[in-house]
Amino acid sequence: MAEVEESSKPLFAGLSDISISEDIPVEGDISVPVGSQNPDDDFSTLDEPVKDTILRDLRAVGQKFVHVLYPKKSSALLKDWDLWGPLLLCVTLALMLQGGSADSGEDGRPQFAEVFVIIWFGSVIITLNSKLLGGTISFFQSLCVLGYCILPLTVAMIVCRIILLGALSSVSFVVRLIVVTASFCWSTFASTAFLADSQPANRKALVVYPVFLFYFVISWMILTFSPSP
Repeated sequence: MAEVEESSKPLFAGLSDISISEDIPVEGDISVPVGSQNPDDDFSTLDEPVKDTILRDLRAVGQKFVHVLYPKKSSALLKDWDLWGPLLLCVTLALMLQGGSADSGEDGRPQFAEVFVIIWFGSVIITLNSKLLGGTISFFQSLCVLGYCILPLTVAMIVCRIILLGALSSVSFVVRLIVVTASFCWSTFASTAFLADSQPANRKALVVYPVFLFYFVISWMILTFSPSP
């Protein structure tokens, strides 16, 4: 009988005897703050005009171009990375190389895709190599640096196109060789200046070598470019 009486009791019958004293304060705050005191929270681009957003992004891209033109060991190019500048340089360089000498049946579009794939695929390979060697830089920061440092080679391509408007001669080839070589050294030095501090001291050479090959291939494409007849 005792077992029957115990089983007939409610399962949570003892909880009704427990009461919370009104003197015990309930801790915590579930109120939603009306305003934030953090100055970073006051800045929002949701209500910003599209014109201001575009101008701000263009100024940021221009500042990164200045950092590439005046390379030094600094993290200024890495603080606020973006891929707008690399995309612009890649498209410009590919378009400039599109009108090169080719078979008459081709319209140059494979050349554009070729340049585009070489630049982006090469940047990804170098970035993966840097990460595998213990680099502390992030994936997209490395892509940003490698892409922006194509700027000297893009300028060299524009200069070579202007030189090629005249007659082809050994003098013009020497001038183009000097311009492309200087741009190649500039791009390599600028990229290594930004990426040097993010690599282990005993593995910097293993990181610089792929960068050297990457810009050398682009430089060779610019130097061997000849306008289609």
